[in-house]
Amino acid sequence: MNHVHHHPHDHAPARHHHGAAGSATQPGLNAIALRATIHCLSGCAVGEVLGMVLGTAWGLSNGATIALAVALAFAFGYAFTFFPLLRSGMSLRTAAGVTFAADTASITLMEIVDNGMMLVIPGAMDAGLGQPLFWGALAASLLIAGAAAFPLNRYLIERGKGHALAHGAHAQ
Repeated sequence: MNHVHHHPHDHAPARHHHGAAGSATQPGLNAIALRATIHCLSGCAVGEVLGMVLGTAWGLSNGATIALAVALAFAFGYAFTFFPLLRSGMSLRTAAGVTFAADTASITLMEIVDNGMMLVIPGAMDAGLGQPLFWGALAASLLIAGAAAFPLNRYLIERGKGHALAHGAHAQ
């Protein structure tokens, strides 16, 4: 009897697991992760570019320019999630909590990669706003940052975290 009782218990979770992680769901998960990454990258890029442009134009040090870019990247990255949640009728407190939970890991990784790239590309931080090196390095670092954040976003969404929280909130 013990074997009969134990047998269905063993296979039910396995069947559920294979169905949840089967190949049929992978393209959907990848598409959602890509949209989340592009969404997050959009907000980060606005803040990052604005911070780099202002820091460079104002003649700030590399450290101060990066600090400004990171602060603005977080501000715009969060704003791109927060304000649509507010417009959907969510309370201020709930929207803030969902935004923080949905975007923090992705923005943090993007900023580490993006600013790290700007620091290691020779001359990128010292290039002026009129120089192609500045814009090329900034564009390349943002693309690499987005590529780095995609697997993180995919991992979080697959587990019901990250941007899955914001998408779930929009759907309600």
